Amino acid sequence: MAYDLLITGGGINGCAIAREASLLGLEVLLVEKDDLASHTSSASTKLIHGGLRYLESYEFRLVREALHERERLLEAAPHLIRPLTFVLPHAHAVRPWWMVRLGLYLYDALAVGGNSTLPRSRGLRARDKAFTDPLAGTHRGFVYSDCRVDDARLTLANALDAAHHGAEIATRTELLAARREGGAWRAELSDGRTVEARGLVNAAGPWVRHLLDKLAIANHSRIRLVKGSHIVVPRLYDGDHAYILQQPDRRIVFAIPYEGGFTEIGTTDIPVDRPEDAICSQEERAYLCEAVNRYFTRQITSADIVWSWSGVRPLHDDGAARAQSVTRDYVLELDENGPPLLSVFGGKITTARALAEEALAKIGPTLGAKVEPVTRARVFPGGAIADFDRFVATVRTRWPFLGDARAERMAHAYGCNLADMLRDRTELGEDLGAGLTATEIRWMRDHEWARTAEDVLWRRSKLGLHAGPDLAERVTRVLEEK
Repeated sequence: MAYDLLITGGGINGCAIAREASLLGLEVLLVEKDDLASHTSSASTKLIHGGLRYLESYEFRLVREALHERERLLEAAPHLIRPLTFVLPHAHAVRPWWMVRLGLYLYDALAVGGNSTLPRSRGLRARDKAFTDPLAGTHRGFVYSDCRVDDARLTLANALDAAHHGAEIATRTELLAARREGGAWRAELSDGRTVEARGLVNAAGPWVRHLLDKLAIANHSRIRLVKGSHIVVPRLYDGDHAYILQQPDRRIVFAIPYEGGFTEIGTTDIPVDRPEDAICSQEERAYLCEAVNRYFTRQITSADIVWSWSGVRPLHDDGAARAQSVTRDYVLELDENGPPLLSVFGGKITTARALAEEALAKIGPTLGAKVEPVTRARVFPGGAIADFDRFVATVRTRWPFLGDARAERMAHAYGCNLADMLRDRTELGEDLGAGLTATEIRWMRDHEWARTAEDVLWRRSKLGLHAGPDLAERVTRVLEEK
């Protein structure tokens, strides 16, 4: 079984590279030892953003690239990515007012040359009661825009597009061993196969170093593992806007509307030794509660937390002293000592498409591929939607049996691909809980590589937040049906 490119790692970078490579006509096999986006790529802050705070460390190239990618992604996946207004109170501030204002001006200017489709930043106004009422005390501050994203489903959308163009996506399949042999990589997989590939991509995320050690490959780049944790509490405030809160330790913490009735709070920056250390600690929970209690009239404690997650970021080690100062930029290292090996260090969800384009520019010529940009203006599966609000209204009218809330949720999840799931249907069947039906579960299994209840309830959807304790058992039974 021969391929042009074997990619190990089913996170956002691996799936984006698989998409780029398959669209260039390469024969691609992607292997992931767990589920797609099962680790770091489903444990983000759920934002598509330029990284306002990266300006403080002079990462202008990264911010500019991320802001340009934000514009592309908003156009390419309007069902998964939505504009989000951020309120930045200037209270408890360790940065002077003029510095923050200057940073926002620069942020606006770097966004597509100042011509972004999102509103430009501005100061808080007296009439911004919806923004200031939830806050304790009287605040000056700022308002600016970025985007929110369903990170796991964006990863999935990359994999779907790759598969539609011939890529093989093998989840629950681990790369056990690989060696250079006869001008190709010969790899042993946990599903019992031995395959050959002319090139190998190491997109293992936090396990990138582990894979290099397994292959006995020396490399120049170093990696730092930094844990970022988030908590979810019942909704802290009314409105669909978010807050970015400056902390005394110079970190910033986001408070973001989440899944209707909740608020997401994060993140932390904690150095860890192993990818398996992705656990939200009691200390982090207390830190995040204290971070929002500095600002909001409604106070919370750890007892209010209904869910938490933690992801280990595989950051490229640039020598920064503090974890929060380590660059979020990426480095691609190509080893051409025989059949090529490309290793990915760092990166972020917002820049995954650009990273994939650069990855193919590096490894593609060694495989004899004609490399050219193929995804800059390409929509993701389900993303061919001109006006999302009108699309949701159409879904509610065309399939009234969904109900308003479920229609909106499924429109966001599947976009215009929802028509394929619901074709000729006049009902969805029994509600197994939280609006989930066997029809949707089978779709996730047959079209989206879902194999477990966790895949369904926490990555393909976030319905685990709304579900009773027995829903996981019902989901498992449907997944196991013939």
